[in-house]
Amino acid sequence: MISRSTIDQVYETARVEEVIGDFVTLKKSGSNFKGLSPFSQERTPSFMVSPVKQIWKDFSSGKGGNVVAFLMEHEHFSYPEALRYLAKRYNIEIEETQQTQEEKAKADAKESLYLVNKYAQKSFEENLWELSEGRAIGHSYFKERGFTDETIRFFGLGYALEKKDHFYKQALKEGYEENYLIETGLVIKNEQGAVDRFRGRVLFPIRSMAGRIQGFGGRILSATAKTAKYLNSPESEIYNKSQVLYGIYESKKAIAKADLCYLVEGYTDVIQLFQSGIENVVSSSGTALTPQQIRLIRRLTSNIVVLFDGDAAGLRAALRGIDLILEQGMNVKICSFPEGEDPDSFAKNQTKETLQSYLEESAQDFIEFKTALLLKETAQDPVKKAATVREIVQSIAKIPDPIQQEIYLKQCAATMEISEAVLFNALAQEQTKNNKAVRQIKPASASQQIIQKTPQKEQVKSPLVFLEKQLISILIHYGAHEAAFEELIIRADEHGNLVEESKTIHTKVFEKIFLDLQQDEVEFIQSEYRLLYEQIMQSFQLEGEIKIEKFVQQEDPALGQIITDIVLSDEAHQLHDWEKKNIFVKQRESMVGQLVSETILTFRRHLIDEKIHSLLQEAKEKKTAEGNAEFLDDVMQYQGLKKLLSKKLNRVL
Repeated sequence: MISRSTIDQVYETARVEEVIGDFVTLKKSGSNFKGLSPFSQERTPSFMVSPVKQIWKDFSSGKGGNVVAFLMEHEHFSYPEALRYLAKRYNIEIEETQQTQEEKAKADAKESLYLVNKYAQKSFEENLWELSEGRAIGHSYFKERGFTDETIRFFGLGYALEKKDHFYKQALKEGYEENYLIETGLVIKNEQGAVDRFRGRVLFPIRSMAGRIQGFGGRILSATAKTAKYLNSPESEIYNKSQVLYGIYESKKAIAKADLCYLVEGYTDVIQLFQSGIENVVSSSGTALTPQQIRLIRRLTSNIVVLFDGDAAGLRAALRGIDLILEQGMNVKICSFPEGEDPDSFAKNQTKETLQSYLEESAQDFIEFKTALLLKETAQDPVKKAATVREIVQSIAKIPDPIQQEIYLKQCAATMEISEAVLFNALAQEQTKNNKAVRQIKPASASQQIIQKTPQKEQVKSPLVFLEKQLISILIHYGAHEAAFEELIIRADEHGNLVEESKTIHTKVFEKIFLDLQQDEVEFIQSEYRLLYEQIMQSFQLEGEIKIEKFVQQEDPALGQIITDIVLSDEAHQLHDWEKKNIFVKQRESMVGQLVSETILTFRRHLIDEKIHSLLQEAKEKKTAEGNAEFLDDVMQYQGLKKLLSKKLNRVL
């Protein structure tokens, strides 16, 4: 693990405006920077970066946080990957926490595999561009496929020389250890010696989401060679073919921005589509689609369009992957190409606009696609049609959402000309086989069995949660300020009536809030606000202030998001240049005492409301008149207190 001292150094050194400036065009706006959102399509700026506070906020999507949060959101890095990226950018040496010898050896070995693959990619790329064999064979092949030099370089494509041990000898000469060359699969060694696995092949580097090279795909170019046309790296500590997608690193930004992923079969399909302007595309690299690969896409979007060849084998392959995608709760469509065409060949002969239109117009909902395809094979045979209906219902049963299930069943019933009641029964039977709970619904006019999740009551946020956020906001912005407060004292007079007295006190805002909440024995409802409140109070008590640039260094993105929302909420007007239009935003500093008092009084009022509600509920459960009278007295006391608070707030009950 990365040491705390390294993490602190990264945060102290990294400048949010510099890092984000690598990805977003920023313009100065007062003390901040603004730009177009990198997370949505827009024409007017809604993205703000605060160098002073070292945070950013995207008002169009609601996202925000510190510099690490930006890399996690925009580049889809994990927390450690984001820290390592920043450390590398600012030349910070990463110090690891104390590891056992075994853990250190394992981490070092894994890193060595990555370094070997990185070297191999560079070597294969140099072969392609700098050696006569590479240019004559490898480069010529890529040019024949229609790839430009810019595209070839962008994807880091390469070529392994025909000589059986060229790479092996070159790598040893450069100081790379033989065991790592073998473990990555770049070299095969047996009794007859060492042989380069990918000799005589063009190479497609396969990168992780973070851009590290995990393995290679190689295509043989010789028509007479008695070996597989395509060859992938073998399984290793860093490469598992069921958990990687070709093109995920190059396409992740486009997928997230479009909220859509095109899924194809081969390496060249990805490259050709990318070159044609369709950048939100990945490939399963010729292997059967797996749940791990689908979950990788789901990190970026919930929408997949599967692109397959127009031949029967390609269409059947599309069906095999549909159920897996549905099981992951994804929205899936299918797009096939004219017979004899595949994504690569079709994209090569189309303009970007024509290709984009074809993909949008030809993409079919999976139920339409599967029904149309399977009906062709029934030939009006009732037995085959029944089997087709059952196969479609099996796919619908994979969908986690019962509402989507019902919609698809009705759609299927209309298309297949079969009653909804029969399909609902078939679905119930299918899901009962899968050991899922059965529910009762009434499709059309008949009552049928179907699966139903227990309906949950609509959750309405308590007003107290809003007030908790308001208190956190006040503490962050004005906690260290000293202000005048009109202290409300409520006491009972000699006749037992509640009366109010007030006096003005001068104290720091955080002390006022802390003492008032402690007096009322209040604990925040929202766990995130409770945690932030504890951190804020600890900071004030130990240091007498909050350093925002330190406070935003939250490892939990949810906390970072809350802090960013609060810190930059008052500065959103800068995006609209209101001052230039002679519209001036009133500063809250001038009325912080009133703001604190009103918030706490309102907080208390809602607490009293909850107490009154609780007492009335208890009164209903009491059977005796004496018990009810006791509860009634308590309720009257709280109602009197509530009336005084409402009066203080100038509100009418």
